[in-house]
Amino acid sequence: MKQGLVLDKVVLLGRTLEEYRRYFALDLEKFRGKAILDVAAGVSSFCAEANRLGVNVTAFDSIYNLSGDEIRGRCEFDLEQVTQVIGNLKTYRWDFYQSPELLRRFRERAYRAFLDDYRAGPGTRYVPGRLPKLPFRDGQFDLTLVSYLLFVYEDQFDYEFHKRSLLEIMRVSRGEARLYPVVTFEARRSQYLDRLKADPDLRHLGFEEVQTDFEFLANSNCYLRVFKSGQSPQLFVAQRDREP
Repeated sequence: MKQGLVLDKVVLLGRTLEEYRRYFALDLEKFRGKAILDVAAGVSSFCAEANRLGVNVTAFDSIYNLSGDEIRGRCEFDLEQVTQVIGNLKTYRWDFYQSPELLRRFRERAYRAFLDDYRAGPGTRYVPGRLPKLPFRDGQFDLTLVSYLLFVYEDQFDYEFHKRSLLEIMRVSRGEARLYPVVTFEARRSQYLDRLKADPDLRHLGFEEVQTDFEFLANSNCYLRVFKSGQSPQLFVAQRDREP
């Protein structure tokens, strides 16, 4: 019997810029004038918030061919379903969010900020589509981020999907990609992680698991950094993660 959050689909829950900073150890000051791609961004407000700070972020998700009202209805339903059960699960650490109600407020703040920007912002900022294909040029982005899709939904997406998605993500990235988390909803390390590292079709890529100071889903205190072999290590990591 599964011990963690049981989902039969990818739920539509938004995350804030502050959460992205913690997930990926981001120092956004170093990304002014740079291009970031947020894959499977959903209703997260990172794109809206970061663009206001002068960082060029493009969000990519299959929901961006829907209206704002349709998206709102879906994410409110998913948020209600998850909030009802998550407080009873032993696979979560509540140091940051404190309670399911405060978690709900984070998620509501994120999707409302997203919807305001989605309805008013330039159409080119929110690009519809679905992995494992990305409608972007080779090397278009300095950094690509993926949160809460790969690895965590291991039961819904097979190894081939992960592999093809990663190859496509790295095709459009002239810098690096960061994927968070690398555990499943049962809080165990994804079985695909070591397979990807050992796959001969990915031998041109380097992999590094980078520790962070954030852990909500148990054991989710690191992200996977993926880079092209020979690339210099982490140019844009927040200062706190370089300190001993």
